[in-house]
Amino acid sequence: MKIILPTELATLHSHAMLQVDDTVAPTALPPFNRIAYAAAHVVIDPRRPYDPSGQAPPIDWDATLAFRGYLYGLGFKVAEAMDTAQRGMGIGWPVAAELIRRSIAHARTIPGADLACGVGTDHLDGGVAHGLDAITGAYGEQFEAVEKAGGRPVMMASRALCASARGAADYQRVYGDVLSASREKVILHWLGDAFDASLRGYWGSEDVPTAMATVLEIIRQHRDKIDGIKISLLNAGHERLLRAQLPDGVRMYTGDDFNYGELIAGDETGHSHALLGIFDPIAPVAARALAALAAGDSDGYQRLIAPTVTLSRHLFAAPTQYYKAGVVFLAWLNGHQPHFTMAGGMHAMRSVVHYAQLFRLADAAGVLIRPELARRRMAQFLQLQAGIDQ
Repeated sequence: MKIILPTELATLHSHAMLQVDDTVAPTALPPFNRIAYAAAHVVIDPRRPYDPSGQAPPIDWDATLAFRGYLYGLGFKVAEAMDTAQRGMGIGWPVAAELIRRSIAHARTIPGADLACGVGTDHLDGGVAHGLDAITGAYGEQFEAVEKAGGRPVMMASRALCASARGAADYQRVYGDVLSASREKVILHWLGDAFDASLRGYWGSEDVPTAMATVLEIIRQHRDKIDGIKISLLNAGHERLLRAQLPDGVRMYTGDDFNYGELIAGDETGHSHALLGIFDPIAPVAARALAALAAGDSDGYQRLIAPTVTLSRHLFAAPTQYYKAGVVFLAWLNGHQPHFTMAGGMHAMRSVVHYAQLFRLADAAGVLIRPELARRRMAQFLQLQAGIDQ
């Protein structure tokens, strides 16, 4: 089975697909020995009118929730209304709040389903400065919405706080007040500026060790309210350094989509659990890899996970914030949704050549679960977007 794909040299190349048979989703996998959250994307409904420049696209709730059911069936927990769901980049708080309510209700219908939900301050006006009390109150509003629905919070980084804070003490004050009021244990989220440039200097410093000291102080002071911390700096050394200093009982959740394979596997310094956007498109392969790791088959784990890391590094290439386009593209190729259209028009933020290489790497990693459908849809995309006939 072949398809003609464009290359980075502006030539066309006939790609012979490695995958030719549909992949049956693994069932009855042994429990993972790592906690594995998949940050899930949303499916919009482009048949309904909406403003692509706004933050309230119509959602295809059936397709969106069905994909979460698919992830639960593979053994994953779901991280809801996070960056992968275009939070703050096409999806505003009112839509995110509805997504959270529906996802929590949906999870209750699935035995063993578990999820955590992103809370932030993104309903504040980004065009004006906000005081610390207003930022604390904004966090509190979203915490209340999640907890009222029966969910557990992931405390996302705040653009408003980063813009207003004058140093580490301001972060300690806001986080301390919010964590003290939380009814549930919280996962903190340190999102690096590769994902969101407006978060540069989070925790009060652009120097990572200095910022790390601040967040560690917050964790130590409120360890009874903290389940763990997700770190998304795309630097394995930073993650290992922070992981080694966490108090007992506080988990490290890798958010490193460049180095997750080695960080989850672990070494003599320990291991990381996971809360990853890349688990969305690679879910079947990642599930088999995590099952192999749990069974003590480290070679099997590496054999499965290594090609997905190569794929992930391409998908998350700079400008990293547009990785969501690749996530949704693969969901479309795999038949999880009937179209490739995204909130905010983000599907247009990667080049045709980028998507062609994504197709090659997805094929090599074994994540195209319906190869003939994927080939047909890729051909349609290339003809429409680049005039390439097969």
